Amino acid sequence: MATDLATTDHLLRTQWLRLREWLEDLDDDATAAPSVVPGWTVAELVAHLGRVMDAVAVTQPADDDARPISLGAYLALTAERAERIDTVTRELAQQIAADPLGALDRHAEDAFAQLQVLRALGPDPVVRTRVAEIRLSDLALSRLLELVVHGDDLDRSLPAQPGDIVVDEALQVVSDALLEIVTDRGGWELEVVEPRAWVRLACGRTPVDADAIGAAVRPRYTSDSMPDLAGMLPLV
Repeated sequence: MATDLATTDHLLRTQWLRLREWLEDLDDDATAAPSVVPGWTVAELVAHLGRVMDAVAVTQPADDDARPISLGAYLALTAERAERIDTVTRELAQQIAADPLGALDRHAEDAFAQLQVLRALGPDPVVRTRVAEIRLSDLALSRLLELVVHGDDLDRSLPAQPGDIVVDEALQVVSDALLEIVTDRGGWELEVVEPRAWVRLACGRTPVDADAIGAAVRPRYTSDSMPDLAGMLPLV
């Protein structure tokens, strides 16, 4: 079920604040440690959060004849730019090394200010991002997905750090959105059993196999069989 823009906006802000509070207590040893994202330190993963929010800050209204793409298509485009994202993230981490949290605060402030401007355009306007035209609700949902996934990455990178970095409601919304991408493509009736496990599978954080998929999602109706989703995953 689609989540309305107002709810996604609220959850995006809530998840950002949870992340920002969690990051406050990291020391130099923690940020220098390798993260669970291959090739990235925790500091580089933190810098990427700024890039995640900057995607909103640079978004502009689309032309009247714009044809927005779906959330699934938008995430696929992002995946295609993985090499560019890696390069920009490393550069950004170096640029903000002296004050990474201050830089994150500026990125977030700019992003939320622009989100407010864009929301004033209408109930769910089409906007122009760096890579495509998309509904504002889907853009906000994509940013929430990034914060949830990378929040979980941070949590797994620094398991000794106290507190859960991921907001439960945000996790649920993101897991449902990822499942909707799959069901829209295959026409199945499925539901999420374990949101965190499903997000990790859908976003390439854990190996994909039938047992893992079956523990994360199931057919909505007991009379239905479980489709083979392995060839569709990961989505991101």
